[in-house]
Amino acid sequence: MQRTPSPSCALSARNAVDSYRPVLHYTARDTWLNDPNGLVWYQGIYHLFYQNNPFGNVWGNMSWGHATSTDLLHWTEQPVAIACDDEEDIFSGSIVVDTENTSGFGTSTSPALVAIYTSAYKDGSLHEGTQAQSLAYSTDAGMSWTKYAHNPVLGRESAHFRDPKVFLYNAPGDSYWVMVAVEAQHQQVVLYRSSDLKAWTYLSSFGPANAGGGEWECPDLFPLPVAGQEDQTKWVLIVNINPGAVAGGSGGQYFIGDFDGVTFHPDADSIAPRDEVGGVDLERCLWLDWGRDYYAGVSFSNVPNGRCIMIGWMNNWDYANSLPTTPWRSGMSLARRVTLESHGEVARLVQHPILPVPLPAPDLEVVDFELASAEVTLPLVDATAAQLIEAEIMPGTSQTIRLELLPSLHGRAPAVLSYNVATSELCLDRREGGDTSFNETFGSIEVAPVPLEDGVLRLRIVIDHCSVEVFAQNGRVVLSDLIFPVAEADRCAVLSVEGGRAIARRLAVLTLR
Repeated sequence: MQRTPSPSCALSARNAVDSYRPVLHYTARDTWLNDPNGLVWYQGIYHLFYQNNPFGNVWGNMSWGHATSTDLLHWTEQPVAIACDDEEDIFSGSIVVDTENTSGFGTSTSPALVAIYTSAYKDGSLHEGTQAQSLAYSTDAGMSWTKYAHNPVLGRESAHFRDPKVFLYNAPGDSYWVMVAVEAQHQQVVLYRSSDLKAWTYLSSFGPANAGGGEWECPDLFPLPVAGQEDQTKWVLIVNINPGAVAGGSGGQYFIGDFDGVTFHPDADSIAPRDEVGGVDLERCLWLDWGRDYYAGVSFSNVPNGRCIMIGWMNNWDYANSLPTTPWRSGMSLARRVTLESHGEVARLVQHPILPVPLPAPDLEVVDFELASAEVTLPLVDATAAQLIEAEIMPGTSQTIRLELLPSLHGRAPAVLSYNVATSELCLDRREGGDTSFNETFGSIEVAPVPLEDGVLRLRIVIDHCSVEVFAQNGRVVLSDLIFPVAEADRCAVLSVEGGRAIARRLAVLTLR
């Protein structure tokens, strides 16, 4: 990942306190972070490495920060894992558990964790101006790291070759490491193979395809069973893009297809048609998230039972360096369990937020009541906690269903979630009521197609101080946005309908800590 720091950072008056810091989303204590890197589960601990500036809260001095968790909700910040130096910045990458000691960095009884990261070489260094892939290894379960003495291990004489995701591919009678990286400005994913993580052989390329209006970054490739059926596996190729996402700026798209150990073959329904001049309707592409603030999403390695868990950076390069928080800047999304479901003849991703287990009892729960002209208020029990709203609504004769989120008696809600029954569109509007002054592109309204299912709109909404993540129709559509309330909220939400009557089959609000 490479960026140019913003020359100045507009800060709001609310910066004087740390009230925007979320409780269930990871943020660094007092520094900058962006892309998640090297996500790995090992010996009962989830390790979240990430792009980090150890010396400030804007982009720069790229190193790998580190945090650990046992539940993916509550994180402990650890010392910087892999630091930049005079030769290189440490850009994005991944970590594998080298169980068979193919690299020789560990032993057969005590395997090493091996990080494969992008060396972004600085002026005056031997490889000045290029990006290449390098190794570091840990023999103490990820708590300290040593750079490989013979880095880099793979280069292309390119200034934009980066973000390697590595996994072990098991073929009949053979297994080898596969690297999925990008030639960012060519909108191409490039694949390589290796037997020892040190010597790599080119396999194939994929792209350009679908959204290609910006640089491709942070790819991922993994198999998933369709609808849980192990004999019906498809491969998912993740490609993040900046700019050029459906909501503007940064975002993540995906493709469904097959991988034969050499080449990724996308299903025909994963490829959006091009118009007469070669353009693509972005709404025909497959998106991880329809909001503005979910980028660089990648999956954990080595998770037990084959579960696929992803985390993304909850920000957007359109305004990332200007967010009105202090002393920290930027956070991660909630971890999401990802599955594949059948939708007729095609497979599509479904995302489920990782939440406390068991969930607490609702602060308010009502079932089967009519919504008409009166508003329904959901309480805010603990303003220091996160909130979960669960709703199942049958629109009936209504035209619009509207949820004001975190409203205040003395100001407008910083976000309004609404559903247009006629167009089947879910909209998340943060243009008014919150602080948008720090960047002219921040105020926005995001729109996603959300058809009713059996006549019902199902929503799970997680609100965590400065963020809203909406999982619609059991996670088939996700919308994630940052928000920055300017007034202290006194309610969690206010629900209303317009143009007719609707039925709330269930409405609940829960306090999450």
